[in-house]
Amino acid sequence: MNIEPLIDALDADPTPRRRTVAVDVGGILVGGPAPVVVQSMTNTDTADIDATVAQVAALAKAGSEIVRITVDRNESAAAVPKVRERLDRLGITVPLVGDFHYIGHTLLAEHPACAEALAKYRINPGNVGFGEKKDRQFVQIIEQAIRWNKPVRIGVNWGSLDQALLTRLMDENSLSARPRSARAVMREAIIQSALFSAQLAEETGLSRDKIILSAKVSNVQDLIAVYRDLSNRTDHALHLGLTEAGMGSKGIVASSAALGILLQEGIGDTIRVSLTPEPNGDRTREVQVAQEILQTMGFRQFVPIVAACPGCGRTTSTVFQELAEQIQSDLRTSMPLWREKYPGVEGLKVAVMGCIVNGPGESKHADIGISLPGTGETPSAPIFVDGKKVATLRGPNIAEDFKVMVADYIDRRFGVATVAVEPAAE
Repeated sequence: MNIEPLIDALDADPTPRRRTVAVDVGGILVGGPAPVVVQSMTNTDTADIDATVAQVAALAKAGSEIVRITVDRNESAAAVPKVRERLDRLGITVPLVGDFHYIGHTLLAEHPACAEALAKYRINPGNVGFGEKKDRQFVQIIEQAIRWNKPVRIGVNWGSLDQALLTRLMDENSLSARPRSARAVMREAIIQSALFSAQLAEETGLSRDKIILSAKVSNVQDLIAVYRDLSNRTDHALHLGLTEAGMGSKGIVASSAALGILLQEGIGDTIRVSLTPEPNGDRTREVQVAQEILQTMGFRQFVPIVAACPGCGRTTSTVFQELAEQIQSDLRTSMPLWREKYPGVEGLKVAVMGCIVNGPGESKHADIGISLPGTGETPSAPIFVDGKKVATLRGPNIAEDFKVMVADYIDRRFGVATVAVEPAAE
């Protein structure tokens, strides 16, 4: 059987992005034609203005395009405009989203400066109020959003799901001739909560281009099922993320698996990777992981790619590992300045390979690459630029020499040329 026609017919590209209604969040477009947006959240007490400004600044510098902060009491609400003012003085324009629970309607009404300073409000319909107060207090928040011309994210969370809705759906399911599993009913409750809340917001007067939805759970398979269903039932912009991804490799793997599948299917307009940081850990790690998910899948470019082999018995030297780590670290650290100095540098591809097996080939496919000597190989390292061998490095300073070549290549290729102006003839 000739399988070549079948292979040719397979499409290696992701499903086209599902077109949603675009939402402007403080100048950052979410949904519609915009690329998938990376966002994050602080874990500081918002009332601690110094700590919050420092962390928002760090997240923005790392590449977070939207940052959410907690607004849980009067002190934090009063601090929000001061945080915004301080960030503006520092030249940090990243939009701030207020995360409201339980008393958001009161805080927004009593702190108009907070309501105005925020770029978006995040509302959880499961804990905006209880009983007969629930819808009324939800509407009060929506009215504040309308007053200040702000978008909202209606963020349903399985850990704080509307229990009255869930109970009703469970009761209806138990009477069904073909009852569904409890997990399936829970997913339906999450979806209905999001859709009903969006409908109520629109009936209150908030336009569709001011609403983003999210429906978060912690289980990867449930998250995929929820968003597949939700995306078929609405054209609202969607925010993706596991509720609690977890710590370390577990959180990274869970987020990558869940978000990768949904993004591949064209679902999702903005993402957050909710990693639990190590004690005193770096909060910006979640931004880096979110960027790497999008970049690895080919949706966006944030930093130059460094291809490096995993190593084997042929690569007993640690030089290639250390060099790859140094270059990757240098590139990421330099990106905040390079974005302006070197337009397009995020598309750079660097190869750092450890032996002759794949080294020359991988290096030729990169913009600039080095093939370091493996065990028993001649102590020399050929350098490839734009697919052609341009030099061979030798001696104890191979790593430093190559780093200089990378910097020179970036400057030549991506530097903005300055044109000297001749003085006018007299």
